[in-house]
Amino acid sequence: MPSFYVLDPHGRHQTRLTGHEVWERRRVWSPDGRRIVFVSNRDGDSAIYAINTDGSGLTRLTNHPAEDAWPAACGSSPPASP
Repeated sequence: MPSFYVLDPHGRHQTRLTGHEVWERRRVWSPDGRRIVFVSNRDGDSAIYAINTDGSGLTRLTNHPAEDAWPAACGSSPPASP
């Protein structure tokens, strides 16, 4: 099952944020470090979501038929091209 996790600053305490039978990728931290923005197809199409770093507050941020592929948190840099 695809999932992603966060660790405390010491790398000891692991918190699972997601766990679905879908892909979830391209995670970006918010500038304040309290939320993570990512792409998922959990609702049947590619959409951008945000979640708190404790696993609460999952929010779908986009809702249209086009593919949402590159999330960016305000203040973050765009992904580098290969």
